[in-house]
Amino acid sequence: MPIVANFEIEYLQYLGADGRLINDDLPEFAKDRKNILELFKHMLYVRSFDTKAVALQRTGKLGTYASCLGHEATHIGIGSAMHYDDVFAPSYREYGAQFMRGVKPRDVLMYWGGDERGNNFSGPPHDYAWCVPIATQCLHAAGAALSFKLRGEPRVAVSCVGDGGSSKTDTYAAINSAGAYNLPYISCIINNGWAISVPRKSQTGAKTLAQKGLAGGLHCLQVDGNDIIAVRAAMDHALKLARNGHGGSVLEFITYRLSDHTTADDARRYRDDAEVKAAWEREPISRLRTFLINEKLWSETEEAAWKEECGRLVDIEVNAYLETKVQPVEAMFDYLYGDMPADVLAQRDDAIAWEKR
Repeated sequence: MPIVANFEIEYLQYLGADGRLINDDLPEFAKDRKNILELFKHMLYVRSFDTKAVALQRTGKLGTYASCLGHEATHIGIGSAMHYDDVFAPSYREYGAQFMRGVKPRDVLMYWGGDERGNNFSGPPHDYAWCVPIATQCLHAAGAALSFKLRGEPRVAVSCVGDGGSSKTDTYAAINSAGAYNLPYISCIINNGWAISVPRKSQTGAKTLAQKGLAGGLHCLQVDGNDIIAVRAAMDHALKLARNGHGGSVLEFITYRLSDHTTADDARRYRDDAEVKAAWEREPISRLRTFLINEKLWSETEEAAWKEECGRLVDIEVNAYLETKVQPVEAMFDYLYGDMPADVLAQRDDAIAWEKR
């Protein structure tokens, strides 16, 4: 039979797990090593914040928290590539990308502390709030991308979804819409190996997650998500395509969730210690540290000083969160309706009465 079409999924990587370049044809931004150094410092800051957030949860000062340990390169690479006017639709752990877009750590802490004012975060007011329902944010981003096209605006909508979320119909619908209408939309599939306790191998028969964009006619690429150079290069290219009317992309970033799914999870129940240990050998910060030290751009002394500064900066954010006045109990009712229904009003009165007791 004749072949109607052939497809391939390319894999992008510049920096190996040992911190050595395996591809010397570096993208333009990486030719100035100082740009890579700045991204590394942001990655260290995110890890410092993440460590502190977990500690806050363990000591009862924060609610359930979704750690981003091991995702630093993917998140920083995504956020650093975007323009202010672009729209970001995150899931619930892309803090690094949001920090690069101006969101403050105190906003993240307020959200996970149960205060919805955290969703009114700093940074671009047109970005979407954190999204816990899996993959619905992909449709929001595709809708934003459609509006950009209709208005003739050179803006791009970017969503993040996990490997598990990439199997949801919302993800497929967003991809199909982006292809059918040639939308400026980028679907970032962050493949960290686990959808809570479900391993990648049990989620789909697809050889890659990037290929899920092929049916939609999108540009598809698999990327080493622990290689900040590759992540940033992939995003730069996809953003350029979308911004210039050449359609959307599906980028699969291969990384690993070094932490539990959230602080309410215990990954030791379903993951082998050997697998996690092997993942630590591929994690993004150690490989980039090795590269920068070999390039004579970084040292252990400089890192110790920067980590101390990160700790100081994070403490400022933590204190701002802890010192934020708690809203009264009736606040959970006051912003739901313009005209409050009688049954909700009765619940509000009951909550106030219980609070007084």
